[in-house]
Amino acid sequence: MVGEDGQPVPFDKGGEPPDEEGAARLQDEVRWQPGPGEGPEAGEPEGVLETVAAAEEAAFEQGAGAAVAAAATPARPHRPRMRTLYWRRLKKRPAALVGLIVFCIFLFLAVFGPWIAPYDYAAQDAALRLKPPSLSHPFGTDQFGRDILSRVIVGTRNIFLLGGIGTLAAALAGTAIGLASGYAGGWTDEVIMRLLDVLLSFPSLLLALVLLSTVGPSNINLVVVVAILYTPMLARVVRSMVLDLKSKEFVEAAKVRGEKRSYVLFREILPNSLPPLLVEASMRFSYSIFLVASLGFLGLGVQPPSPDWGLQINEARNFFAIAPWTLLFPAATIAVLVIATSLMSDGLRQVMLPGGGRK
Repeated sequence: MVGEDGQPVPFDKGGEPPDEEGAARLQDEVRWQPGPGEGPEAGEPEGVLETVAAAEEAAFEQGAGAAVAAAATPARPHRPRMRTLYWRRLKKRPAALVGLIVFCIFLFLAVFGPWIAPYDYAAQDAALRLKPPSLSHPFGTDQFGRDILSRVIVGTRNIFLLGGIGTLAAALAGTAIGLASGYAGGWTDEVIMRLLDVLLSFPSLLLALVLLSTVGPSNINLVVVVAILYTPMLARVVRSMVLDLKSKEFVEAAKVRGEKRSYVLFREILPNSLPPLLVEASMRFSYSIFLVASLGFLGLGVQPPSPDWGLQINEARNFFAIAPWTLLFPAATIAVLVIATSLMSDGLRQVMLPGGGRK
């Protein structure tokens, strides 16, 4: 709105400020100018406006400077996840990667072996006894006409179950003993370690023979024997980690906060002890495979008609001169699995332990 003198009028005729619609129309028609008695000359000093303007300029310069500094600051490098880091290290070691792949193949056979075996492992055919390898029977047949390939595939489950469950039981028992012994220290630690040294002083196979001869051969007894044999090694590994970690700053901080002993052991110490524990457990598993097969060969492991690899070698040794494939294929399978597991465990040691990925 414009007055008679040509100057914009900020108020309507009633002396009231315009409403929202009127204000919008004023902005479209003319820029509002302060009227008489409304500007700085009405009592508000010029210095106030200058001070406000200076403050706004300083704030703008400060914000612009912060933005430039943020842009100039290099971005913090993204730390890869441990899983990604382990995989990068593993790819640099072809032998360990091959061992892992072969181990996974055997694990697949252990899970799905009974469904993918070409024949029934217990089916006998007198007309096919001691047949050499062929397209229909790639590993040949044994003295009862049974397909050796099917028996080897199905027998993978026995090896993994007996050796794996026994190693897992040894890992659990060894972890508990190692945590308690290493954290307690003193005479408790000394007595426990000396008892474990007594078990370690006996050869593994000899101690297994003595124990199984006493309690009798069975799957449960075999698992218990494997657990007894390998618990001392795993307990010593966990104990050494506890002795090294319990004096670290993060453990001392947990104690200062008043955390319980169980919290310190299972939330602070144990997670940092898992990499060496997993490496040692994988090595013990490779030994348990050979131990279970050896006991089966000696007749103290899995009993007939189970397709145990060691039992197959025991049954085939009398026919080695005329049908060597009946012995060679089960023995070669044991060797391949043990070597693959050893390569995998060695790769885990280099990948998971501190400095394992550096040359």
